[in-house]
Amino acid sequence: MNELLAPERRTLIWAGGAILLTSALNLGAPAVIAHAIDGPLTRGDYRGVLEHGALLLLMYLVALVTQNFQTLRMGSVGQRVLFRLRGQVFEKLSQLPVAFFDRHQTGDLISRINNDTDKVNQFFSQSLMQFVGSFATMLGAAVFLLGLNPKLGMATLAPAVVMLILTRLLSPWIKRRNAVSLKTTGELSSEVNESLANFKVIVAFERRDFFRQSFSEINATNTEQAMKAGVANGILAPIYTFCSQLGQLVVLGLGLSMVSRGQFSLGLLIGYFVYVNRFYDPMRQLAALWASFQAAGAAYERIAEVLEDSSSLPVLDRDSVTSEVPKGRLEFRDVGFGYRPGQSVLSDVDFCLEVGKTYAFVGPTGGGKTTTASLMARLYDPVTGAIFLDGRDLRSYSGQERSDKIGFILQEPYLFGETVGDNVESLMELEGLFPEGLATPIEGLSLGQRQVVAFLRAVSRNPDLLILDEATANIDTVTEGILSEILARLPSTTTRVVIAHRLNTIENADAIFFVNAGRVQLAGSMEQAVCLLRHESRSS
Repeated sequence: MNELLAPERRTLIWAGGAILLTSALNLGAPAVIAHAIDGPLTRGDYRGVLEHGALLLLMYLVALVTQNFQTLRMGSVGQRVLFRLRGQVFEKLSQLPVAFFDRHQTGDLISRINNDTDKVNQFFSQSLMQFVGSFATMLGAAVFLLGLNPKLGMATLAPAVVMLILTRLLSPWIKRRNAVSLKTTGELSSEVNESLANFKVIVAFERRDFFRQSFSEINATNTEQAMKAGVANGILAPIYTFCSQLGQLVVLGLGLSMVSRGQFSLGLLIGYFVYVNRFYDPMRQLAALWASFQAAGAAYERIAEVLEDSSSLPVLDRDSVTSEVPKGRLEFRDVGFGYRPGQSVLSDVDFCLEVGKTYAFVGPTGGGKTTTASLMARLYDPVTGAIFLDGRDLRSYSGQERSDKIGFILQEPYLFGETVGDNVESLMELEGLFPEGLATPIEGLSLGQRQVVAFLRAVSRNPDLLILDEATANIDTVTEGILSEILARLPSTTTRVVIAHRLNTIENADAIFFVNAGRVQLAGSMEQAVCLLRHESRSS
């Protein structure tokens, strides 16, 4: 938080000075009113009354200017803090490993970036200086009340003590209710994001009823929690109002009694009554501001959960992780992995891939093929064991080094930028596939064209290791032929790993590995791989 506010220190000082001046002017007004009533008005000095009125008008005009000044200043502070906070969150997200996103829903993360950061912005742009101003006015009014008459002042402020105790007791509950409401808002965002992302499937199977029902359920939950948060946020306001009215009744009763006994002048009683309002009116504002503070606190905790996440893929020291006897381009040594504690997807996996050969990994759905490929590309780190590339622990490569050495082509291609040229420098004599060449917009490309660009992007870097994870599963035979031509341009030293369900895509592999039940075993020939798959199919 200090990093966010440090650039705004001067602005905060100016805004704080303006709000304190505003509070001082508001606190000085009742004294002027009391003096006018007991002095010029009692004596019939109407010129003196007008002079006091002019002084009040000047004080109110200056207070108007200073209040507008701090409002404008803090509004800009809030927007700049929001800009930096969202930048920090997104920067942190870009550094986190894939495992983090497995644990969090996309919609919830979007809600943290948009909704939760805006709660923090509202606190800085609207609530913070109001809170400071209200507190300063209250403190000043309390000093005047006790200074004018300590006994009456203590009786007047007694309800405020009750209010402070209730606020202290209710604050944790208010914060919890806001935290739950923010969480369900994130879940609502996740539901909408997932449903719209898969809307074609919903329409194709005519399951709009499922779409409506799922949204209705999460929307009802969110509404319920939002209403509970609203009740929590508003519960202090009527209590504060009651205590304020109680304080006014105390002043009215005791004050009139003191006036009748000659212990108080009428003007002083009126001024005293105004100070009571100067004390309790800001306290009523604090009731709403305190709820805003609790909501901002709950929102920032959700943001801080992302900013303080310690999960990472550290880069190890190169000298301490070099393999003494490299057995090949890529080597798995006693690798074990699970996505969650206590879960095992791969166990004690050992294999070696030699330079320039093509290896196929086959097996039933859920057997661990994609997990194996993800470990090769270091999207995840092994729980046990180690993976070596060119005799070095894969964890010792920087992100850029690893990206240069390993190409990874997925089933669903994702392209960068707005044009084909933002992804590749050359189309390798394939311009006919793209009407405008490298300037062809990405928007509107077919799945096959996108996959061609993805292949070109990976191959043009001449990677040492190229992983194809079901990369040709959703394309036609013509496009598959084009992709084969692109792969033929790879250097002879490039090791290829093909993850596939379709056996015809791996018939030219130099070796086939069968992946299932946490094990990776060399299948040998194509016929043996077919037998293993059929056996597994019958077993399941």
